[in-house]
Amino acid sequence: MEWYLLVLKKYAEFNGRARRKEYWMYALINILIIFVLEIAGFALIKNVTVVGYIFLALLGIYSLATLIPSLAVGIRRLHDTGKSGWWIFISLIPFVGPIILLIFLVKDSDPGTNLYGPNPKLA
Repeated sequence: MEWYLLVLKKYAEFNGRARRKEYWMYALINILIIFVLEIAGFALIKNVTVVGYIFLALLGIYSLATLIPSLAVGIRRLHDTGKSGWWIFISLIPFVGPIILLIFLVKDSDPGTNLYGPNPKLA
């Protein structure tokens, strides 16, 4: 949970580097929260319509609130592998783009200092 909160504390910080663990722990917790809100919303829409719509509204608000930190940590993760943050837009290319981005995000950190700062593993 500390990795998730760390990303939220760096809400719109696009400079620097993010370790693999920071990125993937944030992504895991983020996906779990979205999954719970979505399942609760759709399950409750069948029985208690108003409460179901409230959960789906919360899902929309949460998704919008975490959009910028998600982009920021993704860009910092790309910086950690020595890539420019602009590479995040490769995911817009159908089929191959998301696969290429996934490979970049899974790749190990550049050892030592790179153009974007010191290695966060060593800090």
